[in-house]
Amino acid sequence: MSASAQSKELFAQQFAQLQELEQIIADEKLVLQQHQPDALLEISNKKNTLLVAIQTLDQQISVNQGFAQDKAAGFLTQELADIEELLKRCQQKNHVNGQIIAQSQLAVERMKTSLLESHNKTSITYDSKGKKNGGLSSIGLKA
Repeated sequence: MSASAQSKELFAQQFAQLQELEQIIADEKLVLQQHQPDALLEISNKKNTLLVAIQTLDQQISVNQGFAQDKAAGFLTQELADIEELLKRCQQKNHVNGQIIAQSQLAVERMKTSLLESHNKTSITYDSKGKKNGGLSSIGLKA
C-alpha cells in the first residue's frame, strides 16, 4: 500500500513551493550583491507572498486526516526527508542573505560616520547609543 493521491499531491505542491522559494532566495542574493534596491523590493514582495502561500498550505496539510494517516503508516518518509532537506537549504541561503544585509548596513553606517566627520570635525557629538552624530542639523539636514 502507498500514500493516498491527495497526500502525494499536497507534498508535490509543497515541494514545488519550496523550490520556488529556493530560487527566489538565490535571486535575492544576486540583487543584494548588485545593490539594486528596486529589484530587492520586488523580490521581497514575491518572497513574502510565497511565504504566506507556504504557510497556508502547511496549515491545510496539518489538518488533513488522510495525510496524518499516511504519515503515521510511514508512507511519506522519503517525501518528508526531501522536503526537510530542501527547507534546510532555503534556511542556509536565507542566513547568507541576512549576513550580506548586515554587512551592507555596517558599510552604510561607516560611510555616514565618515561623511559626518569630514563635514565638521568640531561639531561631532554622540547620541544615547554611542553613535556619532554630526552637526548637519545646523544647515537643515538630517543624516
